[in-house]
Amino acid sequence: MALKATVFKVQLNIADMDRGYYADHSLTLAQHPSETNVRMMVRLLAFALNATDSLAFTKGLSSEEDEPELWDRSLSGEINLWVEFGQPDEKWLRKSCGRSKQVRLYCYGGRSTAVWWQQQAANLQRYQNLAVWEFAEAEVQQLAAMVQRSMELQCTITEGQVWLSDQQHNVHLQPICLKA
Repeated sequence: MALKATVFKVQLNIADMDRGYYADHSLTLAQHPSETNVRMMVRLLAFALNATDSLAFTKGLSSEEDEPELWDRSLSGEINLWVEFGQPDEKWLRKSCGRSKQVRLYCYGGRSTAVWWQQQAANLQRYQNLAVWEFAEAEVQQLAAMVQRSMELQCTITEGQVWLSDQQHNVHLQPICLKA
């Protein structure tokens, strides 16, 4: 019997002073059975960092291979922003960069990210529409404590720093730009 996704409801208030974006979002996140709480919260964090009225989650880990997990599509169907997570291979990123105006990759995972980046950095420099960001492992691990089936979160972004909080937790993250 196949395991089903766990559904999370999120009320997310975003105050992004860097972009001048202020909005409330009611989100439904489906967590694949193989997805960790940390990874799901990194997806939510990436949403907050890139939020627009047209940014949307796709089917996620169970989606088609040619879809990202988070994207911003125009009304005509063009992909304006393709968001990926983890440490994908160069072939997958090449395909993403060819299909979208912008691609953002959010890495996390501590030492394994540093090793992956050392191996991939030279190959990825040729993609002009690719930005790569890293979250420190200690910071993203704190996000897992915030996970509940129903979440009310506030996200403040200023000067490249991010504060994500709920009624009991306040997590400070400083994304590191590996490639702009």
